[in-house]
Amino acid sequence: MTSRIEVRKTLKLYIAGAFVRSESGRTISVQAKDETVNVALASRKDVRDAVRAARTAWPNWRDRSAYNRGQILYRLAEMMESRRAQLIEACRAAGLTARAAEKDVDEAIDATCWYAGLSDKIEQIFSTKNPVSGPHFNVSTPESTGVVGVVAPLASGVAGLIAAVIPPLCGANTVVCIASDADPFSTVALCESAATSDLPAGVLNVLTGRRSVTAPHLAAHMDVNALGLWDCEPAERKELDIAASANVKRVHGYKAEDRSAALMRNPYRVVDFLEIKTTWHPAGL
Repeated sequence: MTSRIEVRKTLKLYIAGAFVRSESGRTISVQAKDETVNVALASRKDVRDAVRAARTAWPNWRDRSAYNRGQILYRLAEMMESRRAQLIEACRAAGLTARAAEKDVDEAIDATCWYAGLSDKIEQIFSTKNPVSGPHFNVSTPESTGVVGVVAPLASGVAGLIAAVIPPLCGANTVVCIASDADPFSTVALCESAATSDLPAGVLNVLTGRRSVTAPHLAAHMDVNALGLWDCEPAERKELDIAASANVKRVHGYKAEDRSAALMRNPYRVVDFLEIKTTWHPAGL
């Protein structure tokens, strides 16, 4: 009997709506539950490409109606539902039990649906007419920040990744996400759902590899407007804060317990990545 050479699966980067190899061509081997897979090792150049894709996609995503963005996010939830078995298998490859993997995927799908429904309600919830002295109207309303860099939770699963990226997307931002070093499987499976949904190219971009290499470049990039940092140790958080200070990025740090809050439908997770703009207008005109 002729022996076969194992053909390893290669998990690629997701940039501008396409699955691409790292510009360096480098990969690392990661042990899944029953197999070893190759994972693309993102470089500084890949970070720049992902940010460029996100910046290019932002005006179109921002200018769509909030209702339409909600429809698109709901379509993402539909594709996740249709690929539920694949997402569960990806979570199991990362080491979750069958029951835990099912719970993780179901939480992710439910949260995506909820944030899709929230998209066209954010302005109603957080806009306000401010009391002022004088013959003027003073109105504050939330607007998207722009490109949001996300460092995913260490033990992300599908639910962890959704908790990190869906709130910024709901707020009309585009996202560049650095996947968990230990769990690229769930990340790439979610990207396959995104690629077959209506999500425009460049709205969500995901980099695999080593976050210690790519996160500092993402934090320092001058075209990134905000950061969502998950599970950062104090030394790592300090390094990223210093890098982010170059263009005064808004930086939010999250711990494992914040994941549950996001998955349990928290509109303030969206506000973390919104700018509140205030307008004055003469009364009676």
